[in-house]
Amino acid sequence: MPEVKDSEVVLKVEHLKKYFPMGKHAVLKAVDDVSFEMKRGETLGIVGESGCGKTTCGRTVIGLYDKTDGTVLYKGKDVHAMKGNERKAFTKEVQMIFQDPYASLDPRLKVNQIVGEGMRIHKMYSSNAEIQDRVFELLDQVGLNREHASRYVHEFSGGQRQRIGIARALALDPEFILCDEPISALDVSIQAQIINLLIRLQQERGLTYLFIAHDLSMVKHISDRVGVMYLGTMVEMTTSEELYTNPAHPYTKALLSAIPIPDPKVEHERQRIMLSGDVPSPINPAPGCRFKGRCPYASAKCSQETPVLHEIAPKHYVACHLY
Repeated sequence: MPEVKDSEVVLKVEHLKKYFPMGKHAVLKAVDDVSFEMKRGETLGIVGESGCGKTTCGRTVIGLYDKTDGTVLYKGKDVHAMKGNERKAFTKEVQMIFQDPYASLDPRLKVNQIVGEGMRIHKMYSSNAEIQDRVFELLDQVGLNREHASRYVHEFSGGQRQRIGIARALALDPEFILCDEPISALDVSIQAQIINLLIRLQQERGLTYLFIAHDLSMVKHISDRVGVMYLGTMVEMTTSEELYTNPAHPYTKALLSAIPIPDPKVEHERQRIMLSGDVPSPINPAPGCRFKGRCPYASAKCSQETPVLHEIAPKHYVACHLY
């Protein structure tokens, strides 16, 4: 498992599994034996195709989904064993920014009610006036005006709604935020603004981000390290710079070759890696490497033995029999 110094570790995930029963004998293995660690103040990006299990992994890590097996430790405490006041303290420290800014905000509430709700639940302030002042402060931090506090969410654009979602996540002064594809539902012109906002807030507050996305160019911009998931498993993990400079896993190489280059001449002349075959079903997957059916380098060993993450270079981990 990719490791960091114990004194810096804020999140430790070991052999995490999340299965969904799909019938009498069928089991959908959404997350299957995933391990990683995160240190305080860093951003770990998790990327992969739709359906690879990255969102399920993130939600299981913060306890929104019950685990099937494995361990998730936040500051040394088992997330899935927390109850009562310990669980309430955890939900204050760990927040989430959702993918869809249209569905994740209650249309019946005004912005000041949405952003201030968590503060009221956790009784952070003694009066409504203090909560109101804090709401104004948070709206200002995310690039909105205090006049917006008295409006309903249907009056805002997609980018503005996501800013409201970010303000809500910040309201409890969290230390860890799960960013579940926070820009995928937004216009391209707005995406960079939200990414830059998240980076600025992280620098100001010392936040730790688990950033889930399928846009590899944006992940490169915000992440310190990047993990690549395929069909419920982690196939590669390393620093952002190393991943984009020296990708090792055949699947990672194919993903990176799909990133468009703004120079039309370079884009036209470069070689795309086109994967053959369809993504196999995560329901009762066959033994061996799950990428073997689409991999141009697959061998007999790939059908018999499941590869595990191992270090092929300093801080560069790959699950592939080629290495």
